[in-house]
Amino acid sequence: MRGFLSSAPGAAGLWRICMPNIAALWVDPRSPADQFGYAVDTTVDVTRHSQPFIPDSRRAWIRLAVAVLIGSLGSVGMWSVVVALPAVQSEFGVARGTASLAFTLVMLGFGIGQVVTGKISDRYGIVAAIGVGIGILGLGYIGAGVSSVIWQFILVHFLIGLSSAATFGPLMAEASHWFDRYRGLAVAIAASGNYIGGTIWPPVISWGMQSAGWRSTHIGIGIFTAVAMTLALIVLRLLMGSGTRRSHVDAAPPRVDLGLSTNALTAILSLASIACCVAMSMPQVHIVAYCGDLGYGVARGAQMLSLMLGFGIISRIGSGFLADRIGGVRTLLIGSIAQGSALLMYLFFDGLTSLYVISALFGLFQGGIVPSYAIIVREAMPAREAGTRIGIVIFASVFGMSFGGWVSGVIFDATGSYSAAFLNGLAWNALNMTIVVGLLLRARQRLAMA
Repeated sequence: MRGFLSSAPGAAGLWRICMPNIAALWVDPRSPADQFGYAVDTTVDVTRHSQPFIPDSRRAWIRLAVAVLIGSLGSVGMWSVVVALPAVQSEFGVARGTASLAFTLVMLGFGIGQVVTGKISDRYGIVAAIGVGIGILGLGYIGAGVSSVIWQFILVHFLIGLSSAATFGPLMAEASHWFDRYRGLAVAIAASGNYIGGTIWPPVISWGMQSAGWRSTHIGIGIFTAVAMTLALIVLRLLMGSGTRRSHVDAAPPRVDLGLSTNALTAILSLASIACCVAMSMPQVHIVAYCGDLGYGVARGAQMLSLMLGFGIISRIGSGFLADRIGGVRTLLIGSIAQGSALLMYLFFDGLTSLYVISALFGLFQGGIVPSYAIIVREAMPAREAGTRIGIVIFASVFGMSFGGWVSGVIFDATGSYSAAFLNGLAWNALNMTIVVGLLLRARQRLAMA
């Protein structure tokens, strides 16, 4: 379509714009902006349009499936050192206690990493947090595989634990932003990646060590996880779109008012987390040794531990369903009471069949406790702080597991029996129940005042 300019008598200094099928328009070339301003709508941003994300949608569930895959792959850092420990100890010729420091460093890195990667996720998004973790995880495993002395092997496991953290707490926080109606279930499913990894990785690593040795296996893990997790992260990034870096920007606001500042509530939840995990650590850390002391053999204890983890997956998903109906605080209280009941059973029954049944029940009762803290954080705190706050509480739980495992051993050394250690676990569990009951009563009071 072609137009032309012309001037008209009596209209000095004006131009007449003529185009086919369009009415002529007189324009002053000296100030055209105001004359065209009303004709052209420039208020719409045409640079980039993206479909708004809908919580609980099919797209949200696909995101969650990819997140569970990433969590299962990234959790290798929590399980590989346990399988490799005897071979590493034998090659370097060190004491079992020295070699076990690698696991201690993994747990320390995993705990600190919850806070660090949670902060990164809140500020730059989950993709950035996991991306940093992938790079460190790959380098950590390659470094472990080429270690020339035991201290190199031990120190790189701090980095492995730090990087694995990005696929646990931050992923739970991120999943909570994708859902509203099914938030509890989503958080529980995201947390299950850790247990799924605990089921898959140990036999894979054991096979790799028997086939190629522990060094090649570690290097292979580093390369495989770097490639596989990067591909999964790219898929997650595409599913999230490029409109915003952080999903919490459009996340639902808090829906529970406990009348506490975020710092105060974080401190209370952290103390509750330490208490429940000190109790939780007694069977998880010492069940293998306990079975050995009873004469059943360590292999039986290992089977019971696997049984705990397997039923823990069911527990986590079930607690998510429950939390969506009754809330995170009530779900946590139910889990705490159930865990205490299972611990009490260990005091009265020590037959082989009984221990199998109690271990299954313990896994079924305790698996949903840790995700409940993440659900409470999202219910009562701003979404923009979820990654950091959940990271702090998970760090406290890791400390509780580490301290509980150690203090239970100290109690056994002092008494020659695990009975006192089980009683110690029950006392810490009672502290957790007291804290949670206090939160529940406070929530009811605030609701009554509203």
